[in-house]
Amino acid sequence: MAPRTGLSACIITHNEADRIEACVRSAGFCDEVIVVDSHSTDDTRERASALGARVIERDWPGYRSQKQFAVDAASHDWVLCLDADERVSDALRAEIEIWRGRGFGDHAGWSVPRITDYFGKFLRHGNAYPDRLVRLFDRRRGGWVGREIHENTQVSGRVGKLKGHLEHYSYRSLSDHHHRMQRYAELMGQALYAGGKRCGIGKVLLNPQWRFFRGYVLRLGFLDGWRGLVFALVESNYVRRKYLHLYIRCRGLPS
Repeated sequence: MAPRTGLSACIITHNEADRIEACVRSAGFCDEVIVVDSHSTDDTRERASALGARVIERDWPGYRSQKQFAVDAASHDWVLCLDADERVSDALRAEIEIWRGRGFGDHAGWSVPRITDYFGKFLRHGNAYPDRLVRLFDRRRGGWVGREIHENTQVSGRVGKLKGHLEHYSYRSLSDHHHRMQRYAELMGQALYAGGKRCGIGKVLLNPQWRFFRGYVLRLGFLDGWRGLVFALVESNYVRRKYLHLYIRCRGLPS
């Protein structure tokens, strides 16, 4: 029988001591786990290393660049990319192992559905689900592309679809959700402006309303109860702030 295809898990971190252990353990079926840490001030690196991860400390260049660095540092060409707040479910692990035993077939990559925990329950509707992402791929045929914020993967070749969930434990509290979206909005406003994007008052007023309507009504976010409502409201506020930052920059003012 042909040897099983080598697989590296690639994780980036910064002050994730409360979540890194669950993430590393969930990726323990991989041949190696790489953690690229941007100078955490807690014991993230120590916790990851204690579980057998190969830890690399590195300055923060941006999300896309840091993730690509982790991919390039891997010992194997097939990589599974994770954030520290994500965990590979048992079902997803089983699927990956099956395809790994087949050399991943003729695929260049695989997409996985990400499911987000929100105040103790997974969101199964709205804009949050299914958040399908290509996180398992052959680095010889793909990698991380796009802006440093809201980065994405791109592969050349066939992409298969896995069914098992990648579990996302992103928000520690409502305040954490708000603060994170505020930071992303500022970064995205800067990135859009630097990329030549411009906007008028229409996008500031209408785009947030469309995002809320699309997620909460058209994509049935209301079926997630009060969690779906809160998530949709925070998300629409993110869109408003993003375009507000862009709008202000277009007028030559600091955002």
